[in-house]
Amino acid sequence: MKKEQIVIVDDDQDLLELLEYHLKNAGYKVFSFTSTKDVRTLLSQENIALIVMDRTLSDIDGIYYVEMLRNKKINTPVVFLSAKDSPKEIREGFLKGADDYITKPFDFEELILRIKAIIRRSKGVIKEDEESVTYGDIQIDLSLHKVYIGNRDIDLTKLEVRLLHTLLQNAGKVLTRDFLLENVWENSKHVQPKTVNVAIRRLKEKIDGESSESYIKTIRGVGYLMQKD
Repeated sequence: MKKEQIVIVDDDQDLLELLEYHLKNAGYKVFSFTSTKDVRTLLSQENIALIVMDRTLSDIDGIYYVEMLRNKKINTPVVFLSAKDSPKEIREGFLKGADDYITKPFDFEELILRIKAIIRRSKGVIKEDEESVTYGDIQIDLSLHKVYIGNRDIDLTKLEVRLLHTLLQNAGKVLTRDFLLENVWENSKHVQPKTVNVAIRRLKEKIDGESSESYIKTIRGVGYLMQKD
């Protein structure tokens, strides 16, 4: 069985070696770097499952590097490790495209569990074609604008279907209210941000209330996350 491949970027050589040791012991193939210089080349050559990156690097702030990856449509999951632990700094990490943000000092066992969860979520969980989207026991019939949980038809408005579709397309990622306003609502400039809160709450009641899973989660101060428990 081929090993999942992980990239580590950290300019602290001692921590880099510790991360490499623990991740190899957990069964991963590891590529280690002290700067971002050669990472993009590797991403184009290898099937990388995840990047573990120190936010504060000598050559670039990891925040800007991840933002650059996302702007170039490189969606490889990224876990930030950082001593920057204020709520504002953590929110910034998520908003710029991180999939998780772990503050230092951290527990290696917890880090590995989080890595496993992110890789599991990123591997073919969502099935989408021209007619339908499936995630867990949720299915959207795109041609009929209908939503099913298992075999049950769930009564959603057209707006709620669009909102659910956007959440499913970005499952495992934290979406801000501004992102949802721009991608779900027509004439979003005239819509109050609190409208998103209300719509999410109603959608959560309808979806999570009918499913054995809990899907829609609020990330306080950041946004919303579609993720199976």
